[in-house]
Amino acid sequence: MSRARQPPLVTGISPNEGISWTKVTIRGENLGTGPTDLIGLTICGHNCLLTAEWMSASKIVCRVGQAKNDKGDIIVTTKSGGKGTSTVSFKLLKPEKIGILDQSAVWVDEMNYYDMRTDRNKGIPPLSLRPANPLGIEIDKGRFPQKDLEALFPGMSADFTSENFSAAWYLIENHSTTSFDQLKTAVVNLKKQANKKNEGSLAYVKGGLSTFFEAQDALSAIHQKLEADGTEKVEGSMTQKLENVLNRASNTADTLFQEVLGRKDKADSTRNALNVLQRFKFLFNLPLNIERNIQKGDYDVVINDYEKAKSLFGKTEVQVFKKYYAEVETRIEALRELLLDKLLETPSTLHDQKRYIRYLSDLHAPGDPAWQCIGAQHQWILQLMHNCKESYVKEQKGSNSLLHSPMIDLDSDVRPSPIGHLSQTASLKRGSSFQSGRDDAWRYKAPQQVVFVEKLTKLVVSQLPNFWKLWISYVNGSLFSETAEKSGQMERSKKNARQRQNDFKKMIQEVMHSLVKLIRGALLPFSLREGESRQYGGWEMKSELSGQWLTHVIQTVRLSSESLTALEIPNDMLQIIQDLILDLRVRCIIVTLQHTAEDIKRLAEKEDWVVDNEGLTSLPSQFEQCIIHSLQSLKTVLDCKPGEASVFQQQKTQEDVCQLSIGIMQVFIDCLEQLSTKPDGDIDTAHLSVDVSSPDLFGSIHEDSSLSSEQRLLIALSNCRYLERHTFLNIAEHFEKHGFQGVEKITQVSMESLKELDQRLFEMYIEFKADPIVGSLEPGIYAGYFDWKDCLVPAGVRNYLKEALVNIIAVHAEVFTISKDLVPRVMSRVVEAVSEELSRLMQCVSSFSKNGALQARLEICALRDTVAIYLTPESNSSFKQALEALPQLSSGTDKKLLEELLNKFKSSMHLQLTCFQASSSAMMKT
Repeated sequence: MSRARQPPLVTGISPNEGISWTKVTIRGENLGTGPTDLIGLTICGHNCLLTAEWMSASKIVCRVGQAKNDKGDIIVTTKSGGKGTSTVSFKLLKPEKIGILDQSAVWVDEMNYYDMRTDRNKGIPPLSLRPANPLGIEIDKGRFPQKDLEALFPGMSADFTSENFSAAWYLIENHSTTSFDQLKTAVVNLKKQANKKNEGSLAYVKGGLSTFFEAQDALSAIHQKLEADGTEKVEGSMTQKLENVLNRASNTADTLFQEVLGRKDKADSTRNALNVLQRFKFLFNLPLNIERNIQKGDYDVVINDYEKAKSLFGKTEVQVFKKYYAEVETRIEALRELLLDKLLETPSTLHDQKRYIRYLSDLHAPGDPAWQCIGAQHQWILQLMHNCKESYVKEQKGSNSLLHSPMIDLDSDVRPSPIGHLSQTASLKRGSSFQSGRDDAWRYKAPQQVVFVEKLTKLVVSQLPNFWKLWISYVNGSLFSETAEKSGQMERSKKNARQRQNDFKKMIQEVMHSLVKLIRGALLPFSLREGESRQYGGWEMKSELSGQWLTHVIQTVRLSSESLTALEIPNDMLQIIQDLILDLRVRCIIVTLQHTAEDIKRLAEKEDWVVDNEGLTSLPSQFEQCIIHSLQSLKTVLDCKPGEASVFQQQKTQEDVCQLSIGIMQVFIDCLEQLSTKPDGDIDTAHLSVDVSSPDLFGSIHEDSSLSSEQRLLIALSNCRYLERHTFLNIAEHFEKHGFQGVEKITQVSMESLKELDQRLFEMYIEFKADPIVGSLEPGIYAGYFDWKDCLVPAGVRNYLKEALVNIIAVHAEVFTISKDLVPRVMSRVVEAVSEELSRLMQCVSSFSKNGALQARLEICALRDTVAIYLTPESNSSFKQALEALPQLSSGTDKKLLEELLNKFKSSMHLQLTCFQASSSAMMKT
């Protein structure tokens, strides 16, 4: 993990004061790693991010906006370092009034000049206005605060065109450091300007004084002549002559000056045309300039020129201007179409979308381009999602390669989203236990559905943030906030957004529904309705995904949900994703338990019949570890993330999980039964061996020998005993620890099934061992035509009973070799069977002789005393009934003989009977 970057620090700004829209250079440290890392820039509280141009980590260029405060800090915010600080501040100055002839960064309307002296508009040429510097000397602006001057001259103005003009204010503001000599020069200049203005009206008279006097003399002479003659004839003659002279003079003048006057008129016309061309060359060159700037992509220049032309010639009545302005409008309309096409192009970045929307707004494009862009982005995201599904489905069928799909490769044409980057990082950190890293090899191992979900969620997480931010910008009007005069457009945008909130909500819901249904079609096709399977499904489900891959998918969807929640999308729009996660969690538990049952079923193949000191094989431990491992793999699925519900909240889920858990336990019980009743021919003897760490107590069980059916039954009984006392209880604790419901029922049903199996196996073993012993008693008693009515004096215990005891000892040895704990249980049942048969035989004898009764009592007592440690109420009752069937001993001699014979028997078979003594007693107590 990389070390966190330091927050931005602004250490300098140049210039440090100015009016709105002043271009400034910001310098500092940690100002971002690139243009995309810069996410915030404020100067005096105003957002200047739209005009910011990132140059390097120590330099940013931008323009100051309409700030709220007169003086404030410069705050830079980056994704990598967060919100920064500033050691310098910027002072915002009030803009000065711009004269018609002053240089300015903004354009001033020359044709419609506002004369503040008369408070009305005047369409006068700018050259006829007063000069910007009436004193004719160099202006030296002082540093006097504007507020102080306003307070010093209340109600006055420094504008010499204003009715409230204050000369003192003007001099303080513009000539506070001017010398006295320069001020005297200024006075001389003012006088010259006044004299020139006064002399201007007499100039025409001065130039024609001689002609005026000649005309005056001629008129006087004519007047005197008329008075001297005093006749009408003279008057008529003189008048006629004068008219003739004037006509000839006029004709001659016309003849002489016709060509000159024609050339003069032509020259004046040409000069006027050139003046018009020169003066209005901006309009005449504008169509060509628009074409060139569009080709270069300088749309800002085109928009500024168009605004200027519109304000100057939008309402002109001059035909020439109308013609050229129509050409301008034609090209601007083509530009609108071009920008709209670029706006609706996909893929595109949020920065470009905002830029094109602002351009179209400045060009007064019809309709609502921002909403058109939102609609186009919505359709494009939906198309991307469906194309993603189609590509993977085709690749699964082997007819297409995903690597050549241009619609899915988003890394090359879309700027990465910060939230998407965070989600990928989190996914790497929280990766599932079976995946150590994200490499190409992983994608080849993963099922197509898993890779599809990875790609689909990455696609949505990378595209939806820009889509959501575009809507937020549309709602708050920040799409038009770059210039202050767009307040009307901002209000219209906010109004439109309020009217279209439900439409946008439906768009987000449609994206969420498509995402969820596409994932369901890949992983949970049975959860789709019948009509949706074709649109969202189509996968070849050869086998269902394992719980391991479903856990990975759940983690992927969870990370995507966290990323979308970080966008502050309302929870009700994301609830459908939570429902999907819940269904995936439930399905993952069901599939994992089903696969666990299959794994446990295969445990029978791994039984090696190696017995430890406690008479157990590795099977119970393998069974317990298999379940524990399965539950541990479900830990992340069972744990509830913020906003998630418990996976066991539904009653049906509880019942299904309970039944599957019971099924798992039953599968293992069936596995034990199968192993214990396996025919000899099916036993795999390749793995038979003895635990080398234990003493050699296994008798005939050697590495190269095969186990008998009785030995397998004993091992199975030993395993059942351990399962009942330890394994099943441990598993129940793990179920409770992981929040499983109905654990008591699982344990109860499993215990009952286990006890039934144990009883069946036990009865089977007793049948194998006790029946031969019991069957040998009657033939042994009556061997050699023995008769209880006619027999000799007893000389000792007969061989049939000794043989029966030897067989019982053999059973003891076999059981003791496998499991010491099973000895009392098995021996007690064997003794019960033998005592019951012996009692039956005694009761079937019609009569006993004295010697016969003594012989019978000797043998019954010998057997009873030998196996006394294993006697039960049932066997005691059988021995009691057998003795009651015999005649009572009447003499002490008989009793003494009986005691001597019993002692002789015990002494002679002391070694054989040792197994029924001390060690067995200790086992009985345990």
